[in-house]
This record gives sequence, C-alpha cells and structure tokens, in this order.
Amino acid sequence: MALQTDKHYRNQVMYSVFVRNHSKEGTFTGVRRDLDRIQSLGVDIIWLMPIHPLGEVARKGTLGSPYAIRDYRAVNPEYGTLEDFVALVEDIHSRGMKCIIDVVYNHTSPDSRLAQEHPEWFYHKPDGAFGNRIGDWTDIIDLDYSHRELWVYQIETLKQWARIVDGFRCDVAPLIPLEFWLEARRQVEKVRPGCIWLAESVEPEFIVENRARGMTALSDGEIFQAFDMAYDYDVHGFFTAYLSGKIPLSRYFEALNQQEAIYPANYVKLRFLENHDRPRIAGMIHDRRMLENWTAFLYFQKGMTLIYAGQEVADPHRPDLFDADPVCWAGGYHFSPLLRQLYWLKKDPLFTDSRYDLQALPWDIALVTHEKDDHKLVGLFSLRGEEATAEVDLPDGEYENLLGTKPVEVIAGQIFVPGKPVILRVNPADHGQTDAD
Repeated sequence: MALQTDKHYRNQVMYSVFVRNHSKEGTFTGVRRDLDRIQSLGVDIIWLMPIHPLGEVARKGTLGSPYAIRDYRAVNPEYGTLEDFVALVEDIHSRGMKCIIDVVYNHTSPDSRLAQEHPEWFYHKPDGAFGNRIGDWTDIIDLDYSHRELWVYQIETLKQWARIVDGFRCDVAPLIPLEFWLEARRQVEKVRPGCIWLAESVEPEFIVENRARGMTALSDGEIFQAFDMAYDYDVHGFFTAYLSGKIPLSRYFEALNQQEAIYPANYVKLRFLENHDRPRIAGMIHDRRMLENWTAFLYFQKGMTLIYAGQEVADPHRPDLFDADPVCWAGGYHFSPLLRQLYWLKKDPLFTDSRYDLQALPWDIALVTHEKDDHKLVGLFSLRGEEATAEVDLPDGEYENLLGTKPVEVIAGQIFVPGKPVILRVNPADHGQTDAD
C-alpha cells in the first residue's frame, strides 16, 4: 500500500458521474445544477468519467466511448469549455467535496494527438500497424511504456490537471508498469499534496490471462504500492456467483474476510454494487427490501463506498457508453433518505480502523462486525429481504437500531431481523442491556 494512504478514506463516499448522461443536455453545466442534490446524499468525492475529446476513427456508437480519448490535455467540446470545467470543479470545492477525473493511460483513440505526433510511443502489430492487445477493444490502440519520453509526457499531463482537480481514477491501471505509477505519484505530489489515487484494478482471471500473453498485469498487492484505493474486482466474481445462485453466501464472505489478511493494514477497497461497466443493481435485484439491505451492507463494509449516479433512485437501466442515454431520475425506489442515514453512520471512527468480520447466517442473514477497544458496531442484513431470527454473540437486552425507529431485543442470544437492515452499537459501559445482571 502507498505508505501515506490515509485510513480515513474508509469513512468516505464517492459518487460517479458520466457527464454525457447525467443531464438531458449532457454538459458540465448540467452537472453543476445538480451539485446541491448530490451533496445532500452525503458525498465526499465526485469522480467524473473521462472529460476529454473523443476519437472519431473506429468510433463505437454515435458519440463514441469516453475511454477512446483523442487528446489528454483538452476537454470534450460536447461537454463545454475548459472554463466550464474549472467552474464545475470550483463549485464542487465550494461545497466541501473533492473532484477526481478519469485517467485512461493504457490506450488512446486511433486518431489521437499522440498517435499523430508520436507513433513510436504505441504498440504495433507484426505488420507495423497500430493495434491493441485486448481484442474486443476495437476503438482504441495501445500505448507502449517502454518509451521513457511517453512517461514524461503523461506525467506532465497529470501535473497539468492536478493543478485543478484533487486526484485520479486510473483506468485498467494494472496494464501499465508499476514503476510508472510510482514515479507519477511522486511527481504529482509536488503539485497536489495529498492527491487521491484510485486504481481500476482487475479480475484475477484477467491478470492470469494477460500475464500468460506476456503483458504487464499487476496484482492488487502490486497496485496497492502506488494507489490509495483499488476496485473490489478481486471478489466481485463471488458476489455475482452468489446472486446467480451458484455459490452460498458463506463462500462470498470467505473471500471478503481473506482481504483482511492478504492486503496491508491500511488497504482501502472501493466497495460497489454497480458501476458504469457492470449491470445496475436494481436491474439484478427487483425487491425493495433486498435493495435496502444490500445498500446498507455496502456502506457497512470496510472501505470507501461508491455510488454510480442513478443508483440512488434505483434506476435499473445502465446508461449506454456509446450514445446519449440520460439517467432516468424518476427512477424506481428513492433511496436518498437511506443514503443520508448511512453516510453519517459511515463517519463513525470504528469504520476507520477496526477488526472487521463477516459471517453468513441461516436465511442469508449477513452478520458484520466492526470492533475496536471494546466498542462494537454490529450489522445484520437480510440479503433476501425476509424476516428471520438470528443468533448473535451479544448480551441479552434492548438495543437501539441505528437505522430504525424502534429498539430491538436480544433474548437468549437471539435477535429478530425484520427483513430490513439492523445496525447496533455495543458500548463497554452498558453493552446495550436494559437490566443489571
């Protein structure tokens, strides 16, 4: 892990915005008008998906993928001007939030500025033509980081943007040499002390496959040397396998618990139920109670929480990456009040540095604990949305449910879970008991 990574990132919430699809007009100004609402959800960092001009050659769809970039040092004129972008960032800062932007450094569009000016900085196929090593990414060509001049250009670009924004989300970061990221972090720190670094780390299968092809493919353990945060893709396959009924909940939790042992003590995972590359959670889970429980479980995990714009209204449709496809803000269920509750709970010091453990109980009740110095937070989440009685290692007595209006009781080591999230605080003074022993 980057030695200077702050564990307080575990107390924070990130909100992901695709400018093109966030508003009907798809502009920086459209996002600016929504900042008060976004802030009201409880958000610390806004991540803007790529803001740069897009290529036209081999373009996918009508407008093209935001990840097929033509010029790293300019803004997409469809979104507005550089002045419009700066005004958006200033408005984000004025509300006490930070802003990070996407860095797409593995590849560019085939008609990019760099491809025209420095074709030698790119990967070439045996016939000498531009190419990419991930076959279905047909709208991009790969950069070649064996050229140190490319490092200089890319880091200078990062420093340019670091004078405006607070950090970077780095697309497929594992495909780029670790030494580049370490050097970039060192140099950018001089321009933006405390710069935020988030890696889109990748699935284990993707790492193994690309290493077998002779490519750079960094593990999460390597990524954590240069980055503050990494994606949760190392366990995401277990999550989707559980949802599809292929494995029990206990197997997914085994993978989550293992993270506590295999990563450095200050590791920070970006916890998510959905993102722009994955299906909407409301498109996979249609029951409101289940969505409430999964949302509360998301915030209760150790790590930073990610909300993808539209998730708060349970929009089941994932916006298209290649065409205008605005979020349906009418949505389904409105979870904004729940997100506000969970945000303030997320600020509890126990989430910063705790002994963290997950257990799968019968009826797919998730029992999750954060514990330190005799203080404990206990979360019970009915991931099927059903009522059930669960066994807990807590003293009998009455406890306040931090997400409810009614207290809950532990009787003979059992607690009734009403199909909605239950979160309890256990303090050493009273242990939540109503009667003296």
